[in-house]
Amino acid sequence: MKFKEGGWSRRKFIASMAGVGSLAAFSPILSAANTEFDPSIAKIVSKAMAIDTHNHVDVKIYPDQGLPKYDLLADFKKSGLAAIVLTFAVDYQKLVNEGDAYNRFMEGMDAADNLLKINDLKRTLYANDLKSTNKKKKPLIIQSVEGGHFLEGRMERLIYAYDRGLRVLGLLHDNDAIVPLGDICTKEPVFGGLSAFGKEVVKAYNDLGILVDLTHCSNKAINDALQISIKPVILSHTSLDTQLGKNEKMAQMMKPRLISKEQAKVVANAGGIIGVWRHLTETSLEYAQNIRSMVDVIGVDNVCIGTDTKITRAIKPNDTSSPRLGELTNGIWQNQQNGFFYEVVNAMLKSGFSESDIIKIGSKNFLRVFDASTK
Repeated sequence: MKFKEGGWSRRKFIASMAGVGSLAAFSPILSAANTEFDPSIAKIVSKAMAIDTHNHVDVKIYPDQGLPKYDLLADFKKSGLAAIVLTFAVDYQKLVNEGDAYNRFMEGMDAADNLLKINDLKRTLYANDLKSTNKKKKPLIIQSVEGGHFLEGRMERLIYAYDRGLRVLGLLHDNDAIVPLGDICTKEPVFGGLSAFGKEVVKAYNDLGILVDLTHCSNKAINDALQISIKPVILSHTSLDTQLGKNEKMAQMMKPRLISKEQAKVVANAGGIIGVWRHLTETSLEYAQNIRSMVDVIGVDNVCIGTDTKITRAIKPNDTSSPRLGELTNGIWQNQQNGFFYEVVNAMLKSGFSESDIIKIGSKNFLRVFDASTK
C-alpha cells in the first residue's frame, strides 16, 4: 500500500482506527523507598513527570515461551518515572523465513497486552494523556517496537500496528529486515542511506501519526529521513561519541552506536530530540555529565532520557540469579540504593542543572515532539 496524494490520507487512517482503547493518564508515583534525599528532590521528581523514551520489557515473542511475571508497578514506583516507551525487538535471533518477524511482533504485542491487563494499565496514544493527571497515580505506557522488521514490505501492517496502539517505531535495529529499510550504523552501508521502502515507511509514519525513532540508523539514513519527514523525530538512545567512559573494551564496542557533535546538531536543527542512554557510565553523576555534554552541543530543548534498560525483570520460577549491573532501570550503577530518577535528579542538580532544565529533559521535550508527531 502506497501513501501518496489521492491514496491513504491521515483522515482515512484515523477513520480506520475505530476500536482503539480508551486513554489513561497519571501523576508521578513517589516512593517511600527514596527518603534519603532532600525533600526538594522528591518535589522535582513529582513535577518532572519523567519519561524514559527507550525501555525494554522482556515480553514473550516466541510461541514456546511461557508468559513471564513481573513486579511492574513496584519497580515503576521505585524508579520515580511516570511513563516509559516500552519497546521490544524481534531480531535478536536470526530471521530466516518470511513471517518470522511478523509472528514475533504479534506474540510481543499480545504479551504486552497481557502485561497491561494484569496491571490494570492502558497504552497512551496522545500527548494530552501524558500531560493530564489521574488520581489513581498509575504509570503510563507508550508502545514501541525496535525495528521495522515485522513489516516485511507490507505497508498495511503499519496500519494494524497503529490500531494496536503503536506510537513510536524504531526504523532500524541491529540486523537487516527481510525487506530492508536502510543502512544500520553498525554495518557496512549498502543503500547509501534509506532504502526505497524505508523512505516510504517514513512518509507513512507521518501520515499515520507515529513518532519516528532513528536510533541505529547510519548518518546518511538519518539525513534521508530528516529530508522526508515533515514531523520531528527522535533518536531515543545514544550519547556523544566523545563520552567514552572508563571501560575501553565497552567503549570500543559502543562507539559505532554513538553520535558525533556534528550529526547531533543536524538532528536538533531539524527539531528532533536525542535521548541520552546509561551505557559507558559508572555512576549517576557520570550519566548527568553525559546529559550535560549533549545539552552543551544541541541545547536543553533538544535532549531527553532514553536509558536502554529494563524497568522490570521477568520473575521466573526457582531463578535465584541476580540481574546484570546496568540491566535494570533501578540498578544501573554499583551500589545504587535509590530509584533511577531520584538518583538522576540528585546528580543533575550537582551538575548545575536547574529545576526547569530537569523538567524539560525529563518530559517536556519528549512531549513536544510526541505531540507534533501523533496529534
